[in-house]
Amino acid sequence: MLFASFLFALMGAFAKELSGSMSSLEVVFFRNIFGVAMIGFMVLKSPLVQKGGRPFLLFFRGLMGFLALLAFFYNISHISLADAMTFSKTSPIFTAFFAYIFLKEKMGFYGWIALFAGFMGIVLIAQPSGFTLSKTDILGVFSGVGAALAYTSVRELRDYYDTRAIVLSFMSVGSLGPLLLLALEPFIHTDALDFLFAEFTMPKGIDWFYILGLGLFATMAQIYMTKAYGVTRAGIVGAVSYSNIVFAIIIGLFMGDALPNLTSAFGILAIFIAGLLVIKK
Repeated sequence: MLFASFLFALMGAFAKELSGSMSSLEVVFFRNIFGVAMIGFMVLKSPLVQKGGRPFLLFFRGLMGFLALLAFFYNISHISLADAMTFSKTSPIFTAFFAYIFLKEKMGFYGWIALFAGFMGIVLIAQPSGFTLSKTDILGVFSGVGAALAYTSVRELRDYYDTRAIVLSFMSVGSLGPLLLLALEPFIHTDALDFLFAEFTMPKGIDWFYILGLGLFATMAQIYMTKAYGVTRAGIVGAVSYSNIVFAIIIGLFMGDALPNLTSAFGILAIFIAGLLVIKK
């Protein structure tokens, strides 16, 4: 899991480099098309075994995963790698809350404390002016909320679908969605929605190297994360997964990001502690 966390941080670094020459939509497309090819090959080699029956929930999982990833990659291109990564790591906190609401799972004392600590961490990182949040702050929160909704739906879907089908739903929507939004861009003219609609830019030169690294590191990270969850308790693996915030800070420094200021550092720490409280049981 430690190695997977490092690879996830490297994936974020390659996404940040790509964002200098193309939109977040394209970065999401290239990130997912790599996975579609890999999972598609696996399905061809070993057909799916499942009973199905929840197609709308399957699509919802794919849509939420795609939008959360889009928000995450947009933030990577506009704020520090560490802040973008920390926002996305709020997903376990929101997952516990949504599981409490929709799946009637117990939150417990630590769960409610974690929710409050996570909220305070978000406020400290965002440092809003009055009640106004910036676009990146809103998208940062959504990257956690959207991922949490996707993860919560997986808990229901795993009784109906093969794991590969669930992953493929996310990567398929994450490949087709950007193509649709890129095609709609000529008809949408507003800076407020620049994270949703963008002009297509053909990758060239060094971009192809970054695309290869993005897909390779993302896929390897998924593999090693899956291996980690398969050999020991989820709580231990979940705790170690928060190391990718540390890796993101270090890699971000090499890429020109500044060290988090004291307020942001306390926010990162609060979200880290909240994550540990959520997975404590």
